[in-house]
Amino acid sequence: MPTTLVTGCNRGIGLELVTQLHARGDDVIGVCRRRSPALAALGIRVIDGVDVGDGASVGRLKTSLGDRPIDVLINNAGILRRDAFGELDYDAMLEQYRVNALGPLRVTEALAGNLHAGSKVAIITSRVGSIDDNGSGGNWGYRASKTAVNMIGTNLMHEFRPRGIAVALLHPGLVATDMTGRQGIPASESARGLIDRIDELTLDRSGTFRHAEGYELPW
Repeated sequence: MPTTLVTGCNRGIGLELVTQLHARGDDVIGVCRRRSPALAALGIRVIDGVDVGDGASVGRLKTSLGDRPIDVLINNAGILRRDAFGELDYDAMLEQYRVNALGPLRVTEALAGNLHAGSKVAIITSRVGSIDDNGSGGNWGYRASKTAVNMIGTNLMHEFRPRGIAVALLHPGLVATDMTGRQGIPASESARGLIDRIDELTLDRSGTFRHAEGYELPW
């Protein structure tokens, strides 16, 4: 069975990802800041107290894992801070960049030695990070952080291709979670699509930006 590590798994999409992966037989490792009752009830290995935006915290994650091989790394942890032009909170923008953009890079770099030929790295990004697809503006900090992580994912594609490791940049859709005010599709539906996209990921598709439903998105 593959060993799959998922960050930000205590609720929402992340909780659905670990639930479905565990149910199908994957050896799942959940990583989060604080474990929820629903996560604890799954009976999977949970490494909590991990803030993906903090270097020391991610270092402790690496220490906890040791040399354990990771077949699939899903960088799901993220935050959204609502904002509006004229009232921008630049500290909140930096916080989103730290977690949403640098977080996946920190985790992936720290665990690079745990990955091997055939491993897969997925980054749960967002189509709001697409420059071509921006038809409404707004969400300044969140949009910029997702655009940045798309570039980071593209760099990781180049970094890992010689090692036979594929990278996916995936948009989950508009999902009914706390982050979206419960608007959108069920998290279970989104998670199924994301898992399908990760399962079908190959080196030939590495670095592409896709919707959970399968089609490519513009940069």
